[in-house]
Amino acid sequence: MECIVKLVVVLVFGVLIGCGWGQERTDTSSAGVYMVTLKQAPAAFYKHRSSRVKKAIHPFGILDSTSGGANTLENPSYSNVTKKGHHFRSRIARVHDSLLRRVFKGEKYMKLYSYHYLINGFAVLVTPKQAQKLSDRKEVANVVSDYSVRTATTHTPQFLGLPQGAWRQEGGYKTAGEGVVIGLVDTGIDPTHISFADNLSANIYPVPARFTGVCEVTRDFPSGSCNRKLVGARHFAASAITRGIFNASQDYASPFDGDGHGTHTASIAAGNHGIPVVVAGHHFGNASGMAPRAHIAVYKALYKSFGGFAADVVAAIDQAAQDGVDVISLSITPNRRPPGIATFFNPIDMALLSAYKTGIFVVQAAGNTGPSPKSVSSFSPWIFTVGAAAHDRKYSNSILLGSNITITGVGLAPGTDDSYTLISATDALNDSETPADEYVNECQDSSSFNHTIVKGNLLICSYSIKFVLGQSTISNAIETARNLSAAGIVFTMDPFIIGFQLNPVPMSLPGIIIPSANDSKILLEYYDSLLKRDVISKKIIKFGAVACIAGGVEANFSNSAPKIMYYSARGPDPEDNFLQDAEILKPNLVAPGNFIWAAWSSGGTESVEFLGEDFAMMSGTSMAAPHIAGLAALIKQKFPYFSPSAIGSALSTTASLHDKDGGPIMAQRAYANPDLNQSPATPFDMGSGFVNATAALDPGLILDLGYEDYMSFICGINGSDPVVLNYTGSNCGPTKVNGADLNMPSITITNLNWTRTVQRTVTNIGGNESYSVGWSAPYGVSMKVTPTHFYIPNGGKQVLNVLLNATTNSSVASFGRIGLFGDKSHVVNIHLSVIVKNRV
Repeated sequence: MECIVKLVVVLVFGVLIGCGWGQERTDTSSAGVYMVTLKQAPAAFYKHRSSRVKKAIHPFGILDSTSGGANTLENPSYSNVTKKGHHFRSRIARVHDSLLRRVFKGEKYMKLYSYHYLINGFAVLVTPKQAQKLSDRKEVANVVSDYSVRTATTHTPQFLGLPQGAWRQEGGYKTAGEGVVIGLVDTGIDPTHISFADNLSANIYPVPARFTGVCEVTRDFPSGSCNRKLVGARHFAASAITRGIFNASQDYASPFDGDGHGTHTASIAAGNHGIPVVVAGHHFGNASGMAPRAHIAVYKALYKSFGGFAADVVAAIDQAAQDGVDVISLSITPNRRPPGIATFFNPIDMALLSAYKTGIFVVQAAGNTGPSPKSVSSFSPWIFTVGAAAHDRKYSNSILLGSNITITGVGLAPGTDDSYTLISATDALNDSETPADEYVNECQDSSSFNHTIVKGNLLICSYSIKFVLGQSTISNAIETARNLSAAGIVFTMDPFIIGFQLNPVPMSLPGIIIPSANDSKILLEYYDSLLKRDVISKKIIKFGAVACIAGGVEANFSNSAPKIMYYSARGPDPEDNFLQDAEILKPNLVAPGNFIWAAWSSGGTESVEFLGEDFAMMSGTSMAAPHIAGLAALIKQKFPYFSPSAIGSALSTTASLHDKDGGPIMAQRAYANPDLNQSPATPFDMGSGFVNATAALDPGLILDLGYEDYMSFICGINGSDPVVLNYTGSNCGPTKVNGADLNMPSITITNLNWTRTVQRTVTNIGGNESYSVGWSAPYGVSMKVTPTHFYIPNGGKQVLNVLLNATTNSSVASFGRIGLFGDKSHVVNIHLSVIVKNRV
């Protein structure tokens, strides 16, 4: 039986784990998963991206992971090309297997993955002592213990101005993103969702010939799940399986999304245009991804029950790059800050550096650990890090008490047509029910209540910690209210829940959730004041409190948007585990991330309130990152020759710095009562600002960087030479630069010691133009930029010299900006951040 189980894992995950092959099951009580890098460079370092284009296979080749034989293709006419790629991978895998056999000579171990495209190495389950044996081998460059990772729109296209701006400029939504492949490393996808159909338009849906990915076939992900929209789907879970925590009933050994998160993010980036959003019977508009004609490739490496592990994520990234995606979107962050001499030196970031070398634009969520400083969980300059902002649409409802007091709340629910009597759940129990059950007032079971008392009235239920933990649900309470023929339902907040931010929840009958404990107290005091009880029996003889619920289905719009959400992780970027500051601006940008409508998996369980729905409203930097991934696809479509840095520059230098009222973008500063604790956002809150999709397609000037520039940067970190060699297979050269000297569309200086000069080189991609230069200096700093005026032809370059002088001693970060103003209306902004100023 054990051999049969192992064989299934081999077929599903494509990993050799042994069954009479000299590789017996390891004693996992003392073993762990390690990622091992060899000194020989990976395939991507020898092959230019264009060389892969010539060897493309049809995207509908299906990897059959349920058959008992070798990998097969649904379309056999392309099998010869697949065999070539398989032969190359097999050769690298044999090298890895040979090394393991030589090192361990019959000892127990378990190889999980062979990495070969971005990293030449493998993941293996071994004991710490065995890991040291590998580390001692001359062929081995690096051995790192595996670590865990976690997951960090009907209206946002309009809010970002896409219909009349970016889409319209490039031919409308019907072609927006066409020919670009977005790879999403997430929790998978529901292929049956209409947001990923390829037959909604009469226009032929061309698939890029260069894309070589395949689509796994399993019971949960049957043949035909992929199409010309969803062009590839795989899953990676070998590290999780070796730990014994993979739950097949919840997590699905397939690309199918059992969580909901991956389906949501994929549709934000590239979901089809004009899909009706109907939830709990209410219509909330029509949904669209940012690049509705872009193609989606899914690399599932995160799961509902446990999150994910770096070894699986690296395998997913490695495969995505080899397949030929143009953009990688990562709505995931590590669970801990990487140890070592710099946060940049971790397997995921270094794999993404290799992805950058092949021309892939990488987007990552900043993390949901704000608003404290240095909380950002995406570190490296070659990764485009995205924070979360609120857009201008809000859903809110209210309840008007008979005492003429109005209390605001949340709930995607209709209102009542009149005032109705309020009945508390604890006062509507059956005579046989004991009120001693402290949770009976959560209304989870209608059998506990007297139907006659509740019928036609508003039922008051309590929202306790059990709702936060998922042990009680709004849907159960609504079912209780419906069974009791209630006119509606009102949730009051348990006072023990402090600072909990409640998202709007769909309700199919009139209802409201009062998120404030103080407001809940006001309602309950009003309710108690009008109860009449029998003097002797103390039983209630009259319920006197009444109320009317105003509906929360219709959206409200505010001009105080965008604003940085309290949970969005903040800079400055921590360079190492000791929280030394890096001279790299993080986050790079902010995008809509709060209350985002997007597709939901039919098996999605991350949010119990959207179980069984086709769409869900979610919040987080996880939602912000795919907005940028989709907009990057639009830029890539218009400028196919742009490097990843050029795409990032176009997004950064054109970002907006003001809300809809023309005032500064505000940032929430506290978890509790965030709107009462806010102040103007700084670059450490929002990077270069809030994304301006239309301006990013016409940036005028760009600041570009190459792979060698980043090599010079990581080589400039003190003591990094051997680490760089271990990860990249290359020795550091004589050129070493600080982060502030990288040609990025921002300048961050951690310690301005009296005076410093930095340079930025801009390249014109917007036609011949003359520019004037202006600037505002950070507090405690004097500055000068030369030249102050310049003419630059199309394709030309111009060097800007930025002289900075500390005028005061200060350890408080301050901020400034350089503005380049073209006579053809282009405006290019470069933000400055100076953390410490020293005059001596």
